[in-house]
Amino acid sequence: MTSNRQTVNPELFPFDLIRPYIEKIESSIRKQVRDFDPGVEPYMEYVCETRGKRIRPALAIVTGGATGELNEDHLNLGVILELIHMATLVHDDIIDGASSRRKVPTANAKWGNGLAVLLGDALFSHALKLSTEFEDHSLSRAISLASREVCQGEILQTQRRFDLNLTKKDYFTMIEMKTGALFAAACQLSAMISGTPKAISDAMFDYGMKLGTAYQIYDDVVDLIGSEDQIGKTLGTDLEKGKLTLPILNLLERANPKQREQLSKRIIEQQPLDLPVLVGIAEYEGSMADALDTASQLVAEARETLTLLNPSEFTTAMRNITLFVDDLLKGCR
Repeated sequence: MTSNRQTVNPELFPFDLIRPYIEKIESSIRKQVRDFDPGVEPYMEYVCETRGKRIRPALAIVTGGATGELNEDHLNLGVILELIHMATLVHDDIIDGASSRRKVPTANAKWGNGLAVLLGDALFSHALKLSTEFEDHSLSRAISLASREVCQGEILQTQRRFDLNLTKKDYFTMIEMKTGALFAAACQLSAMISGTPKAISDAMFDYGMKLGTAYQIYDDVVDLIGSEDQIGKTLGTDLEKGKLTLPILNLLERANPKQREQLSKRIIEQQPLDLPVLVGIAEYEGSMADALDTASQLVAEARETLTLLNPSEFTTAMRNITLFVDDLLKGCR
């Protein structure tokens, strides 16, 4: 099994539709950087300019358009969630000892762990401050809760490293917290800003949670089989740090007793768990395929929630995003 066997169709992601709104969000993020002390601003600028995919703001935009008329609050939500996401990336890179992200040095590689921790903290606190400016305080409470979920997910994952008692249920709980929570918040809160009935905003939560969970499974698979040149970040850290992701849990489940003993011994003794070792275990490819199948099912379920929405170019965009993630998953086969 190799990654990127199938070319991902970029036309499925609604770049043209959301570009004007994303540009406004980018401008707002740059403005937030200038709100920091002049001595802190260059560090914040570096972290914020390490531009990612802006998936969470994109979800806030398309959901807002699919459930009502887009307004400034939808864009502000996108800014806040992106700042929170960037804070988690800074902290993730410290925990994982990652040296690069999107082909540039990480904050911890550039300035050390101490300063990087503080940069992540500053981004978190600034995002939560911005969330208090919504007139509807239920939005700021929900953003705070989502932030707490992300942190709890990271704590649980760190706590359970090299833990052979980790179950798939435990794994899904952790990734729903650490990744799904912000995807779900982007969609649910955007629908709430549009003033939709609770049934719709709850369905949008479900859409975001399933999409985010599927995307994390994809990320976990890519960490095993991806190319750093193509992905743009340090790979292989999950195995090195003892993170038992879905592909590895599948492998432990499918392996025969001798294979399981070999793999478990390496995990417990923190021996290298590189790709050649894993490929030598007979059920490796099946374990990867099972993980990708699970993610594909989640994406299909996310797509099904969109039947509650009125037809529009934004609703089509939400459907196309699920197809885009499907393409990413197919590219790993």
